[in-house]
Amino acid sequence: MSTAGQEKPPTSSATKPISVLVCPNCGARNRIAPSERGAPHCSVCGKPLPWVVDANESTFEIEAKASPTVVVDLWAPWCGPCRIVSPMLDELARESGGRLKIVKVNVDENPMLAQRFDAMSIPTMIVMKDGQVVHRIVGALPKPQLEAQIQPFLKPPKSAKQETATQ
Repeated sequence: MSTAGQEKPPTSSATKPISVLVCPNCGARNRIAPSERGAPHCSVCGKPLPWVVDANESTFEIEAKASPTVVVDLWAPWCGPCRIVSPMLDELARESGGRLKIVKVNVDENPMLAQRFDAMSIPTMIVMKDGQVVHRIVGALPKPQLEAQIQPFLKPPKSAKQETATQ
């Protein structure tokens, strides 16, 4: 399944996977390597980028290590409900301002990851904080319900922290 605003250039097995994330604000293409700290920002306008990447069994560990909340989307191209959930996850990544990373894993191409997360039904979404599974969502949900399941695990936006500190 193609992810919105993302392209995958070829990478060698000796290097970190590189994703090309397209800025929804200015349209700039940004080459982003996985990072355990911080979140990607556009190299042109400085706005947070929606962090949506594809992963496989060889790149998963490095993609899943990130400081924001990570949602692992276990999906398959033939799965109708997966096709409904995928754009909603892309939207949540766009709306979260760098507080959410979506890691998409095709279970047909990566059966060991499907087995690792006990994905008996798809879509299955695994919410991770600091590399640990903190929540599991099975099946397609309407966007408000999906957001309500993920929201408690996101850090508050910086503007909310600043407003709280000044009150």
